[in-house]
Amino acid sequence: MLGFNEPEFLAQTASAVALRPQIEELVDRLVDEGFDTLLLVGAGGTYAQMWPYEHLARRTSTLDVRAVIAAELIASGDARLGERTVALFTSVSGTTDDSVRAIEYCKSKGAYTISFTGHPDSPVATKVDTALISQPKTWPFDFQLLLFMGRLLERRGEFDGYAKLAGELAGIPEILVEVARQAEPVAAAFADAHKGSDYYFLIGGGNLWGFTYLYSMCILEEMQWLRTTRVHSAEFFHGSLELLEENTSVIIFQGEDETRALTDRAESFAKRVSKDVTVFDTRDYPLTGISPEFRGLLAPLVLDTVMSRVSKHLERVRDHSLDLRRYYRVMDY
Repeated sequence: MLGFNEPEFLAQTASAVALRPQIEELVDRLVDEGFDTLLLVGAGGTYAQMWPYEHLARRTSTLDVRAVIAAELIASGDARLGERTVALFTSVSGTTDDSVRAIEYCKSKGAYTISFTGHPDSPVATKVDTALISQPKTWPFDFQLLLFMGRLLERRGEFDGYAKLAGELAGIPEILVEVARQAEPVAAAFADAHKGSDYYFLIGGGNLWGFTYLYSMCILEEMQWLRTTRVHSAEFFHGSLELLEENTSVIIFQGEDETRALTDRAESFAKRVSKDVTVFDTRDYPLTGISPEFRGLLAPLVLDTVMSRVSKHLERVRDHSLDLRRYYRVMDY
């Protein structure tokens, strides 16, 4: 597979799943001590990656759980932020400036702070009350976030299947390698067909809306300098559909939760207008060893693996490194 380091991928994902005992111990202590609000704080991709877990909590829990943008939290404040708040952060590098400042802000208000990162000596790790460390460059953080939220909901009596799910996640590194293998020819074909595309229209919903936002902004825009429009499938018919034309390159992310019908509706319309609609559907991947009732929860992980293959092939056909930046961490702002 193009640019895929399987041993490194397996080691990184396994290190995230191996945090289960530490995550459960931490969640149990927090629940026993009591708290009223959970803030999932991020910036850019790490903010978008919090949305599936806010979505899960909103569907199943009465706990106040909110994904918030680090810089906005500092600028605007939050009336519920205080000593009964838990604030959770993630950072691949451990140095994201907005997140570091938000950690300091949350602690100044009395909140208990947690981070997931791969660098124990980084500011994001050293400034929080508890840091849980995976191998460097481990991405995405869905492994840890799903374990954290699942255990929390279980302890609150709002998720009976957590133990079964957590047990099955032990096999997820190898499962995702198989997903990557299956996606490789699909990714290569997509990139070859879209070598000259300079604009993409992305649609997703439910717990894939965060990934839709992330792939649009953090990959196609930041890493490939391509123009995009992104819209939630439930909002597609309230304005953004007017941008579709016959040659518009449309990418649709389809998952397996209760919002699937909303994305089906958007797909059906998009195909009536555009001749270039590509659907990336988690149903296409077997996920051997994962129970049917958990497939929807794993959709962000599956699509991240699939689209990572697409990203590498876009890098190939466009001769544009995924690491190249003009402004981000290059210029002061």
